[in-house]
Amino acid sequence: MKKLLALVLALAMMMGLMSFTVAATAENTVTIKIPVYDRGFEGWKVTDNFYTQWVQKTFGDPNGINVQYIAIGRSTEVQDYSQMLAAGNAPDIIFHYDMPQAVAYLNEGAIQALDLEEMKTYAPTYYAMTASMMDEYGYMDGTPYFFFAQRPNAGYNWLTLIRQDWLDQVGAATPTNIDELNAVLMQWKEAGLGVLNTQLLKDNFTYSYGFWTYPVDATEHALYLDLGIADLTSAASRKYLKNLNYEYNNGLINSEFYLNTDTNASLANFLDGSAGTYSFYMTSGTTVISSLLANFPDAKVSVLDPAALAATDSSHYGRKYYPFGMIMGINATANEETRIALWTYLEWMLQDNHLSTLENGVEGENYTLDENGLPTAVADYTGEAVRSNNNNKDYWCLWEEAARYGSDDLNYKANLRNYAPAGYEDLIANSYEYFVRDQAFAQTEALWTTNIASRSEYKADLNTLFQELYVKCAMAAEADFDATYAEAGQEYLDAGYQAILDEKTQLIEQGLYR
Repeated sequence: MKKLLALVLALAMMMGLMSFTVAATAENTVTIKIPVYDRGFEGWKVTDNFYTQWVQKTFGDPNGINVQYIAIGRSTEVQDYSQMLAAGNAPDIIFHYDMPQAVAYLNEGAIQALDLEEMKTYAPTYYAMTASMMDEYGYMDGTPYFFFAQRPNAGYNWLTLIRQDWLDQVGAATPTNIDELNAVLMQWKEAGLGVLNTQLLKDNFTYSYGFWTYPVDATEHALYLDLGIADLTSAASRKYLKNLNYEYNNGLINSEFYLNTDTNASLANFLDGSAGTYSFYMTSGTTVISSLLANFPDAKVSVLDPAALAATDSSHYGRKYYPFGMIMGINATANEETRIALWTYLEWMLQDNHLSTLENGVEGENYTLDENGLPTAVADYTGEAVRSNNNNKDYWCLWEEAARYGSDDLNYKANLRNYAPAGYEDLIANSYEYFVRDQAFAQTEALWTTNIASRSEYKADLNTLFQELYVKCAMAAEADFDATYAEAGQEYLDAGYQAILDEKTQLIEQGLYR
């Protein structure tokens, strides 16, 4: 009976897709606009390359669908989406990595409610993949709006490289808390070496996580931790800023750190030798290490223990990911024809190894298979099927946050290659050890099941104000820090943060959060 039902469902889906394809081909080609991050990779055409052309030729043309990729600046994401939405030319999928901003798009009227039956019909495999996450996290006020990419337990390629040769030069061990790190930075300064890489805090606020004391008070946690709004007035934030003030006044960070507004500036500091650390998502395609060696042939790198960026009493507290990756909604302007084409696209990628092609490239060109059936990248491949610097991640993140290979063991073995340039697999192995160690203390921020009106009202102004206030606190004389911080905190509260805390308190009392 189960096999018969499955066959009936499959035939129904095929008939639906066939009728849609025939209609689209006979009348008008349907255009779907797919967002893709533009990270500014040198020489990479984010909307027109081997893989976008492959999708169009292999999926689009046979189905009468024009697949148009829309570039979204990674560091200007919210601004880009806002401008496109206002102009009426935003992608048909509205995505973001953080739930508060996804909810903000919903509150702005940018996202429509999901038709789950439509999704089941045209994307049954994709629906099965995301259904449990939708049930748990995708509803707002009882209506489904969001669907999600999967997130395997593989977040260990976010790491901080440190100049191991500098540590060796001053005879320092790897630091294990912020006090030890500051001592190392002082040794670097005295030896005429570089500083700790620091850039302007904005948009994504996780800076204070390492300064909370474990276990975290549940109410304080729900009140203050928010990826989209800085927790300037929390005790943890004060500890972070006091340390930043110490580092600034003692020349342990760049005196003009506030001019480093994106990761490119921090990368430049690392590559020119003015900074001894660099934090990023490392992949096998990265050129960070090779570029460093081109400038400094004797340079050596290792992975900085995340605890070195945390207070001594924090128990390595850090942010834990939710079990989903990309958060997605359907553009409110997308009609039925467009939605069906979108679901067809998402479903197609999960069939016949299409997703594997997007992730790994072309077998025999980009990679070969090892004895475990795992892809092994061809070193220095430069053919037409070359992938982006982050292994095409920005094209396949609609399905999963990390590639999967059938088991945790195989995933890890594959990720040693996927996440590290050849010869540097030990960096990922070390990062994995830290990742496993710290999972016991990591914690997610509260996920609200309803809109926080005050948050939507004050977010933009608070983000702008925060940059001004925290830089002011960092650059104050050490003797003036307490007074400067107190004044900044009050200004921040008066500008709308107190209203957000008050509304969150009411929602907590009503249990409207997870």
